[in-house]
Amino acid sequence: MRIFQITALILIAFSASINAQESKFNLTDFHTYNLELNEKVLKHFDALTDGEKVAQLIMPAIGPYGQTEATINQLVIDKKIGGLLLLNGTKSEFTTWVKKYNDWNLEMGTLPFLYSADAEASLVNRKIKNSTPVAKANTLKTLKEVTEVAKIISKDLNEIGINYNFAPVVDMSPNKTVGWRSFGHEPDSVIPWSDAFIQETQRHNIIATAKHFPGHGYVEGDTHKKLVYIKGEMKEVKNYPPLIENGVVSIMIAHIAVDNETPFNTKGMPASISKEIVTDLLRDSLQFEGLIVTDAMNMLGVSTIAGSNVKAIDAGIDILLMPLNAAKAHEEILAKYMTDSVFKAKVDLACKRIIRAKLCTEGDLFPH
Repeated sequence: MRIFQITALILIAFSASINAQESKFNLTDFHTYNLELNEKVLKHFDALTDGEKVAQLIMPAIGPYGQTEATINQLVIDKKIGGLLLLNGTKSEFTTWVKKYNDWNLEMGTLPFLYSADAEASLVNRKIKNSTPVAKANTLKTLKEVTEVAKIISKDLNEIGINYNFAPVVDMSPNKTVGWRSFGHEPDSVIPWSDAFIQETQRHNIIATAKHFPGHGYVEGDTHKKLVYIKGEMKEVKNYPPLIENGVVSIMIAHIAVDNETPFNTKGMPASISKEIVTDLLRDSLQFEGLIVTDAMNMLGVSTIAGSNVKAIDAGIDILLMPLNAAKAHEEILAKYMTDSVFKAKVDLACKRIIRAKLCTEGDLFPH
């Protein structure tokens, strides 16, 4: 009996040490060279099947305007997704879903999810009912207020288990769709205030997202309803280099076409499926090494384009947000993955970035 007790204690201690080893990374490690973290990423990547690698890149939504719980359940069981957007619901409902799918993934030996939300200052209380009330972005007056709002939002997200915030909006305010969601129309306030929101969010080990690249503030129209254009200079691109330099982990690409006389002309296609914007501009020119996520793929600015799911990944996207049909998106991406070595390399690189982000936020939920 005594030997059994000692053995059990050793096993518990060993398990705890593994958990501690997996969970010791945080978001400050994401952009730094860390040999141990690199090795962990490769270890978990190598353990995945091809289908599971593709799944990491797909993030549907659950809740109103998203997929039903039954549909998400099947996608989780089939291992065809790598994260979830908690779109509209109550704080307690979201908390229940996060716990449920964490338990399922642990039982199945699946990598943990990235759980995201549109927890912008101007949207959070509508998107997450019963969340702590905060002032809207366009009413904030000081950096201190911005930091305090980000702290309040992050505390709620930590309590729910959300590790990925699609905020802040770093667009300027002239566009009426952006308007009240923006910190203003002057770079002198938008850039430092966006940075303050990002730093406070990531201090709580939640991935922050600068959006909507390359800029939604000076266009006319709403990408939810149609494809809109930046004509001429991309004025808002200058908002991003300081945020990249200061370590923002994620940037969201808008479904906005660019029409100008530069190498970044998207030729009538939305930026979200344009290699010129995603890879040539954001990755190569601005040297962003974090997660690149699309805006919702069910928006009319992109959803009517044939093959848009594959085209987005081919352009250099890491995370496909809200495809019309997640299972079909998985099938389409996997088919090209199996037959196109250049495309396969892009998926593999995206998958490794996502695993890295997961190790830095949800390390203790990884299978051992």
